[in-house]
Amino acid sequence: MKIALIGKGAIAQYVEDALAARGHSVNAVLVRPEAVGGASGHFVGSVAELPMDTAFVIDCAGHEALATHGPNILSRGFSLITVSIGALADRQVAERLERSAREKGATLYLASGAVGALDCLRAAAVGKLTSVRYVGRKPPQGWRGSPAADRLDLENLTGAATHFEGTARQAALAYPKNANVAAAVALAGPGFDETEVRLIADPAIDRNIHEIEASGEFGHFRFEITGNTLPDTPRSSALAAMSVLAKLEQITQPVSI
Repeated sequence: MKIALIGKGAIAQYVEDALAARGHSVNAVLVRPEAVGGASGHFVGSVAELPMDTAFVIDCAGHEALATHGPNILSRGFSLITVSIGALADRQVAERLERSAREKGATLYLASGAVGALDCLRAAAVGKLTSVRYVGRKPPQGWRGSPAADRLDLENLTGAATHFEGTARQAALAYPKNANVAAAVALAGPGFDETEVRLIADPAIDRNIHEIEASGEFGHFRFEITGNTLPDTPRSSALAAMSVLAKLEQITQPVSI
C-alpha cells in the first residue's frame, strides 16, 4: 500500500520507518515548499503533487498543516489520518474539513494520539454524561514553547504548578502542540465546550501523564496513562506515533476492534 505523509519531524520519521517494516511504501512527503529545494527523494511542496495512486495520507505535522492542506487533500478524494486533532477546535477548520470530505466521499480519520480509554468514553457518551475532565501533566521541558513558558518559570520550578484550566476548546487553541489529547477526549465525549481541562508542569516526573475522569448514566471511570516520549523529542508522544499505525491497521483490516 502506498502512503503519503505530511511532515518530516520525529513522529513522521517513526511512522515512515514503521510503515516500511509492515511492507508499505511512502511515495510522497508533503513539506513546506521552501523545504523541498535541494531535497532528494519523494518530497513535494503541494497537495497537487501527491501521486494519484496514494491509498492514504497521514498527517504528522500539526494543526497548521492540517488546516492548510487537509481540505485540499480530502477534496482530491484522498482519505486522511491525523493526530492533529486539536485543529478541529477551530470551528471554521472543522467545517472546511467535513465539507471537503463529504463532497468527495473521503474520510478524515482521527488517531487516538497519546491516550486510551476513548472507546469507553465514546460508548458512555451514548447516554448522558454529567462530567468529563482531562488532566495533562508533563515535566517542565515538555511545555517549552507553549503559553506555559509565559506563566511559569519552567527552568526553576520546585513543585507541580497548574498553568491552564478551562475548556478543551480553549486548551486546543492555546496549546496547538500540546493539547491534542484534550481534543481527542472532547470529541470522544461531550464536545469541546463541555470537557474540562487542567494542564500541569511537574518537575518531579520525567514522563507525560494523562488522566481522564468521567461520570454519567454509565457509571464512573478514571483512566491514567504514563507515556514515554519519542527519543530527543519531549513534546512528541511515542503512543501518538503508534496510534497512527494502529488507526491505519484498524481501517484496512477485514476484522478489527
